Amino acid sequence: MRESVQAEVMMSFLVSEELSFRIPVELRYETCDPYAVRLTFHLPGDAPVTWVFGRELLIDGVGGPCGDGDVHIAPADPEALGEVLIRLQVGGDHALFRSGTAPLVAFLDRTDRLVPLGQERSLEGFDTSLDAVLDRILTEEQSAG
Repeated sequence: MRESVQAEVMMSFLVSEELSFRIPVELRYETCDPYAVRLTFHLPGDAPVTWVFGRELLIDGVGGPCGDGDVHIAPADPEALGEVLIRLQVGGDHALFRSGTAPLVAFLDRTDRLVPLGQERSLEGFDTSLDAVLDRILTEEQSAG
């Protein structure tokens, strides 16, 4: 059975040190892809953009800096842990977002109640679902070009 957890969080898109604006970001977690979270950014004037990365990366990033490659997550202030910075990069381009920690933790808590961390593989039909998800991701990447 496919179950999911969704939440909408307002984040600041940090264009520069002087310019930022708030945007809605949809967070989604699905049991058919239990290791991943999806963040869909609704930027003004553009089509929504979805990033998929490991749920554990988001969990770790709330508490301390983490991430290699295209996604880096870290507390904005390691002493306060009140806000989280999410840096997404493609090639030489990057985007930086700031979110309150509390809504991310609430979302992650709901995902953990649905599928406890470390129990992802125990889901019935996981291997079949994984094949379908990988096929869908490859199709999306090929169509994005």
